[in-house]
Amino acid sequence: MKIAVVFDTLHPEWEDADYKKEMEAKVEEAEYDVARALLENGHDVRLLGVQEHLPPLLDRLGSFGPKVVFNGCEGFRGHARHEYAVAGVLEMHGYRYTGSSPTALLVARNKSLTKKILAYHGIRVPAFAECHPGEKPVRPSELRFPLIVKPLLEDASVGIAQASVVEDDASLAERVKFVHEKFSQAAIVEELIEGRELYVGLIGNAALDVLPIVEMTFGEAETGEHRIATYKAKWDEEYRKRKRIRNVFAKGLSDEVTAKITEICTTAFHALWLQDYGRIDLRLTHDEEVYVLEVNPNPFIAYEHEMANAAEKAGMSYQQFVQRIVDEALKRDHGTA
Repeated sequence: MKIAVVFDTLHPEWEDADYKKEMEAKVEEAEYDVARALLENGHDVRLLGVQEHLPPLLDRLGSFGPKVVFNGCEGFRGHARHEYAVAGVLEMHGYRYTGSSPTALLVARNKSLTKKILAYHGIRVPAFAECHPGEKPVRPSELRFPLIVKPLLEDASVGIAQASVVEDDASLAERVKFVHEKFSQAAIVEELIEGRELYVGLIGNAALDVLPIVEMTFGEAETGEHRIATYKAKWDEEYRKRKRIRNVFAKGLSDEVTAKITEICTTAFHALWLQDYGRIDLRLTHDEEVYVLEVNPNPFIAYEHEMANAAEKAGMSYQQFVQRIVDEALKRDHGTA
């Protein structure tokens, strides 16, 4: 079938052939991995990048006429908070597309709103407060140090560093100010939950497959360092090697804890209106309480990264994993999911 792979790009002027040259040169981008898998599955694939202007994207979609759009956009006009907009445009123009709806992308982007919805559904989340630009941070009495300060509307650990963990009100005010000035958005201040960092991928819609649980493990932390998923801990390979940070399949989880995690993640997936696939980020405490830190409706699905590896451990090759996402989107659009 005809499948358009749509993604945000630094080269909006490029045509399909330009992207495919990069793909053939083994340039590492998630959209190239997805396109390669779809081509290997026998589909007619067109790569369409978008940056600041929608008319070229719509013109190219119109001339190609895809049966489904594989939506790989992680932002629009350089802002991750606008990733929902591309899905909205696809929906308004009647295109079937993979992944979550504009509503789910918009709601899950907001860490505060996500936590409120999850708490309503009986899911444990860290205690938190919002700090908006122009307002002096006022720490509620139930928020006890240490706390972690994050940008409200970013994902992929953007804006999270060791300095994000604060131990007193002066440090809290300083880090909140940093978030306001650096990211031009509110900060969210959360209780720091100590425990194991777990990632749970899910695929499906009404019926969900919960993929094998991945854990981020940390080497010996230096004095004053916290075992948290900073931006460097997730994405800087040299830093990860130096700190002996690894993403591995979680070991030693009892059947009871695994069942609890499965139930919580399934509930969270539906509570935030996710579609087709997603990832839930958790903390498992020493007494086996499960806290949801974030719900990601648009996780990183590049080849040989954690969600693709979890799918492989569940018995799906990368090509089967990508095809499953397409199949779920088509089935959902036919009203049978």
